[in-house]
Amino acid sequence: MTKRITIIQGHPDPLHGHLCHALADAYREGAEQAGHEVRTITVADLTFPWIHSKADFEHGERPDVIVEAQSMIRSSDHIVIVYPLWLGTMPALLKAFLEQVFRYDFAFAPEAGGRFRKLLAGRSARVVVTMGMPVLAYRWYFGAHSLKNLERNILKFAGISPVRESLFGMVEAATDTHRAGWLRELEALGRKAR
Repeated sequence: MTKRITIIQGHPDPLHGHLCHALADAYREGAEQAGHEVRTITVADLTFPWIHSKADFEHGERPDVIVEAQSMIRSSDHIVIVYPLWLGTMPALLKAFLEQVFRYDFAFAPEAGGRFRKLLAGRSARVVVTMGMPVLAYRWYFGAHSLKNLERNILKFAGISPVRESLFGMVEAATDTHRAGWLRELEALGRKAR
């Protein structure tokens, strides 16, 4: 069964020459070879204001690029988010983008009794993170807090599940063989739309 996939390229460098870009391209190639429909949102290429208050978050105007991103995500079966780990978390530009996109009446809706209705149920996601440290250090010593936050407090809070992850560590020291293996892994995941 073919799926609609939206890849969110979260690397903030607009030059597009990083491992994150190669990984996203490999995923896209695998998915397209399998007949899936793939669209990409490149956060570094977008211009949008950052949210500065609760009022902005709840009722602020949504720029056209955010409305378009929301439309792409809403019409997707599967979402792939790719970013480098910076200072232990996602880059600020990606976080600002997610704050604009995952707002009231798109990702969730408040209900009586302090509950929230999840508006993006029925979609799955994969989070792809590159980092300079070993993956085991990130998971066990640092607790993978930023990744857990993205999965639990943004994606799953909006109803997106399951959320799978691909983590690549020691990227600066990686050999060409390692990188080629990572690209093959992402291409295979793209074919499966997982």
